[in-house]
Amino acid sequence: MNPSLITEINKDTFWILMAGAKEHCGQNQDVFLQWVEDRLSEMAPEQALNFDAIIHGYRELAHKYGLWTAASILCDGCTDDGFIDFRGWLIAQGKEVYMAALKDPDSLADVPVDGQCCFESISYVGDSVYEKLTGRRANNCFDRPAYLALVEELKKGIVYGKGIDCPYTWSEAAVHLPKLCGKYLTPQELAWCIKYDDNPWNMTDPEIKKARAAMKAQRKRNRPKKDRGDSR
Repeated sequence: MNPSLITEINKDTFWILMAGAKEHCGQNQDVFLQWVEDRLSEMAPEQALNFDAIIHGYRELAHKYGLWTAASILCDGCTDDGFIDFRGWLIAQGKEVYMAALKDPDSLADVPVDGQCCFESISYVGDSVYEKLTGRRANNCFDRPAYLALVEELKKGIVYGKGIDCPYTWSEAAVHLPKLCGKYLTPQELAWCIKYDDNPWNMTDPEIKKARAAMKAQRKRNRPKKDRGDSR
């Protein structure tokens, strides 16, 4: 479908718009942003709201610790705010790259990277267009039940890899994200990280502690069971 013919933003046309922007603008974020803004400005204001809700939904659904580890490798470190901007960049790479990264973050080793892997402004373009068209902000029209229903609908199209929720240590990342580590870290850099800062996560954070505990429990369940002879 020609992006210029889109009159309604839904989960399918959203990705068509992203693909059109990438085709026309490449990795030039200023041009990319203007192109999306121009397309949304040609539609009814409600479509800018739809875009705003969908991009935030996909950004929320990509908040996964395994992906965060991958972002830390790609970006040479990744703060909370940096991970938000990274997920904006990931969405702008298109549906295929986004879905592949959530199934296997190591697939990002095959994605061309031009500059920093962050795209903060893409998350605000729907709100910006809506305000330009109506004088109101998207937050003033926020319908939480409708948004939560949208997120559940978007989630149906995502296949998460089994390690996507894991906040990996560096030694674990070397095993589970070998292509990324091999491409963006020298053996010496990786060895240094493992030796001096193997666990980069804030272990006082309840969510990190919960995710690490769940990861360890899953590994324990996946271990081969010993037969009676082995248990002696």
